[in-house]
Amino acid sequence: MARYVFKLPDIGEGMAEAEIGEWHVAVGSIVAEDQPLVDMMTDKATVEITSPVGGTILTLHGAKGDKLAIGSELVVLEVAGTEPEAAGAPTPLPAAVAPPEPRPAPPRAAPEAPALPTRPADEAPQASPAVRRRAREMGVELQFVAGSGPGGRI
Repeated sequence: MARYVFKLPDIGEGMAEAEIGEWHVAVGSIVAEDQPLVDMMTDKATVEITSPVGGTILTLHGAKGDKLAIGSELVVLEVAGTEPEAAGAPTPLPAAVAPPEPRPAPPRAAPEAPALPTRPADEAPQASPAVRRRAREMGVELQFVAGSGPGGRI
């Protein structure tokens, strides 16, 4: 039989320590892989830590309310194997505390179409000769263009 030292994984959000909320196992308990071991609380969330391997609990480090640093020993398990001491690698975050999916942006309203200028039919739009020539080359009728210059000039 080999010992497996499971260290408190990085719970995320830049936390350096976490508080033990509630143990779900006791010394001597036989646990399966992915079975809940303990609830760890941070300033932002409570995270359920599961066992990375199956085995028998030899040691629990800390009691309810104790604070542990990320990377410190959390549980020592006795597992079937030939290695004398297996160091627990940090496990990925449980799905329950995975970073939230980005929310889609609310649909944007279509920009309001500018109102067509309301000038009398016999009134010519105010535009310089160069603007009139350019509009004629592009096939744009200036009476339907809203002027943004002083006095509605195009």
